[in-house]
Amino acid sequence: MPFTYDYPRPALAVDCVVFGLRESSLVVLLVRRGVPPFEGSWALPGGFVRLDETLDRAAERELVEESGLKVAYLEQLYTFSALDRDPRERVVSVAYFALVNPVEHRPQAGSDAASAAWFDVREAPALAFDHRHILQVALERLRSKVRYRPIGFGLLPERFSLTQLQRAYEIILDRPLDKRNFRKKIAALGFVVPTDALEEGVGRRAARLFRFDRAVYAALSEKGFDLELI
Repeated sequence: MPFTYDYPRPALAVDCVVFGLRESSLVVLLVRRGVPPFEGSWALPGGFVRLDETLDRAAERELVEESGLKVAYLEQLYTFSALDRDPRERVVSVAYFALVNPVEHRPQAGSDAASAAWFDVREAPALAFDHRHILQVALERLRSKVRYRPIGFGLLPERFSLTQLQRAYEIILDRPLDKRNFRKKIAALGFVVPTDALEEGVGRRAARLFRFDRAVYAALSEKGFDLELI
């Protein structure tokens, strides 16, 4: 005899906050909803969790289905459970976030999304559901995370200048950093190493290009550090 459960159960969903760097801006991936509720509004990629999949798998699937993006790593962010967050029914959402290079990840809408595009986080449009709040929580987590975890894989090209790396931190933190202090801190951590290549197309003052030492990067990602940039 099958077991019956007499208590009401909320629906379970996932939402994905995908950040990238483009020129001088921190950007976020949004999709335009093609179905009610909030049809025509912009939102974070996401949807309901199926009975036969984990949360991680649901987040990966929804991101691919709604935007065409497949990312190497999604990190669980927070669980959002406000009673009125979805007009259809009681829905609890587990949010994820990721960092990617928009040049290498061009969104293509699918599933119930009418379109998908990158937006400057400072100029993002009004968002459906409680997605503005989710975006703000993800942004705060990112700005906190860069102080104790390395960033760069996914966000930057394989070879980059120290100026590009510093600019990435400045864009995320939304404030300037002292050049000398930044380079001293990065050098001490040892996860950025020089290459023999120079910047192209900038004449005699071309800067040396660097790369990430994957082993050191992975170790620092695992145990953390105190960058003390602020």
